[in-house]
Amino acid sequence: MIFVMRKILYYIRLYLRPLAPQALVNYLYHFPKALLASYIYGNPSADLEIIGVTGTDGKTTTSTMIYHILKTARKKVALISTVDAKVGRKSIKTGFHVTSPNPFALQALLRRMRSQKIRYVVLEVTSHGLDQYRIYPLRPKIAVLTNVTHEHLDYHQTFENYLGAKLKLFKKAQHAVINKDLPIFNEINAKLEHVLFSTYSLSADSQIKPDSVQYLSDKTIFRLGSTTYTLPMTGQYNLYNALAAISTALLLDIDPSDIKRALSTFKGVKGRLEEIENERDLHTFVDFAHTPNALENVLTNLRSKLDKNEKLIVVFGAAGLRDASKRPMMGKIAAVLADKIVLTSEDPRFEDPNAIIKEIMSGMSKKQKSKVTIEIDREKAIDIAVNHLSSKGDWVVTCGKGHEESMNIDGLSETPWSDHEALLTALNKN
Repeated sequence: MIFVMRKILYYIRLYLRPLAPQALVNYLYHFPKALLASYIYGNPSADLEIIGVTGTDGKTTTSTMIYHILKTARKKVALISTVDAKVGRKSIKTGFHVTSPNPFALQALLRRMRSQKIRYVVLEVTSHGLDQYRIYPLRPKIAVLTNVTHEHLDYHQTFENYLGAKLKLFKKAQHAVINKDLPIFNEINAKLEHVLFSTYSLSADSQIKPDSVQYLSDKTIFRLGSTTYTLPMTGQYNLYNALAAISTALLLDIDPSDIKRALSTFKGVKGRLEEIENERDLHTFVDFAHTPNALENVLTNLRSKLDKNEKLIVVFGAAGLRDASKRPMMGKIAAVLADKIVLTSEDPRFEDPNAIIKEIMSGMSKKQKSKVTIEIDREKAIDIAVNHLSSKGDWVVTCGKGHEESMNIDGLSETPWSDHEALLTALNKN
């Protein structure tokens, strides 16, 4: 009965939404909520130096890199990200499927940080959080943009709206750090004409651009001026994340030697191309990729590591009640880059997982569909990838859930879930 009522309410909200535009809801509900939260907790952000990081992909890794650099340089710094919040020596859960916490949770965290005499707060920020005033009235010292690609059009309706939401972070920032290689850089530049920029790139002329880059099997080596950096991560996208972090650190007057030391000891982020070690001679990874751009980056990265006769196997799905237009795009990308594909559930909520999978497969040719195995049960899907489709030396990656510890299967509740544990269970069967 509860399930039926929740579903009815969802569809009422969906069809009545044009009568109450999101902008009106944001202004009449979310904005007063943020204002009240800030007032109750004493506007703690006024006494903190906020580094806000936004973008479609790379937010968590970039935020955590910046935090790690500042920590290495012995600065009083805290972090609020998709994975958790780090305050002093404590890690605090920030919620299921949430990047920007609700205003009351955020302001409570910020007051706690202020009370501990923390100076810098690295804050990962989403377009939803910006559009719904969740971080109001924060004025970032530095705002960082990693990239803007296809995502969240179910909420924003158009890419222009999505970009506009992202850029709200920058209009009150003292300084912006922008990826100049973005195809829409000129458009961003025009929209932020009164904002002071620092830029980074691999191709375009910018303030931070490596003189040389070596992509090795387990690390990336690059030079900026007279300093050579070693990043124990692979993939061009991770180099972009590192350049964004370096640009930010330099603006904060962090010594390049501290930045170099911090990057060389950076251990990555939970659920971001996290390798699961095993004795099966398989290369197995958990990743959070749930957008076309992220999926392409991860699969391209892993594909470059394959030796002759090794296969790349990917397990993924797409979230229910979220941007459906990306589903065939992700199917097309997986069909081109992976040798075997297992399509499964990823927070289907009220949607039929089979219908979601059908939409993913609509981006594939008839021939490419022969690569696909369908298994709605995610635990069984991972087991099939590891114990039925893979052979010695193959590469298996599960995408879409990453660090998350729950899955929304019925639209009502969060069921405990871990891709990490499911992979270990499958690997330990033989």
